[in-house]
Formats: sequence, structure tokens, C-alpha cells
Amino acid sequence: MELHNLKPAAGSNKNGKRIGRGQGSGRGGTSTRGHKGAKSRSGYKSKRAFEGGQMPLQMRLPKRGFKNPNRIEYVPINVERLGEIATKYNLNEITVDNLKENGIIKKNDRVKVLGRGELSAKLNVSVHAVSASAKEVIEKTGGTINLV
Repeated sequence: MELHNLKPAAGSNKNGKRIGRGQGSGRGGTSTRGHKGAKSRSGYKSKRAFEGGQMPLQMRLPKRGFKNPNRIEYVPINVERLGEIATKYNLNEITVDNLKENGIIKKNDRVKVLGRGELSAKLNVSVHAVSASAKEVIEKTGGTINLV
């Protein structure tokens, strides 16, 4: 078998409908568009979400809520999880870059440390935000916190 001998399987390729090529083709005349009306004319284009004059769905449903474009979303990580991460990856300093490298956060995520749990080892933490309880727990074990 060579490249010049390759052929598609029998019946796998079909010819497309040839529309508007005369009466003998079976699809001449109105060319499958029916008789009269806007849809039969050239240049016809329906508006997005147009439902034939009926009130469109997105206009029938109630509008609610508001998405604040200035809101800063944080990925929450508890103190107990920081301890687990430190032991698993053998770290004594936890930074945003460490968390990215180990697949804990994504590229553009911002991290906030929360205070649930206990910490056994001394950790130096540099993240975007820290809660007061988390700061207390980290400093109690002798660790430090830097805000990036």
C-alpha cells in the first residue's frame, strides 16, 4: 500500500446537495427555500434569539444579581492544609510559586490563608492575604508571614 493508492471506504464519502442548478437536478426553481417570504430572499439573516415575533426567552426571564468587576477572588487554604503541604513536599517556606509548581493553585490565583486547624512545624508563609486567626496560629509556632 502506497500513498497514491489510498482511497476512502466505499460509501463513506457523499457528494453535497447541489442547489440551484436547474430543474433537472430536482433542486432547481426555489432551491429548497420554499415559496415567498423573507427566508426565501437572498441576504436574509435572522436576529440572534429571534423567535418569530414571540417574546424571546432571555427577555421573558427575570434579571437578577450583579457581578462586581472589582471583586478579588481568593483561593482559600487553611493552616492545617499548609502543614500537610509542608510535610508532603518537604518545605519550610511556603510561597505562591511553590503552590503553583506543586499544582495546588493555578497560574493567576490569589491565595488567602485561613485559620482552621493546628500547625506543628515552623513555617514562613508568603501569600496574598491572611486572616487574623491564621496569622495568630502561624506566629505562635514561630513562623513568619509576608504579604505579596
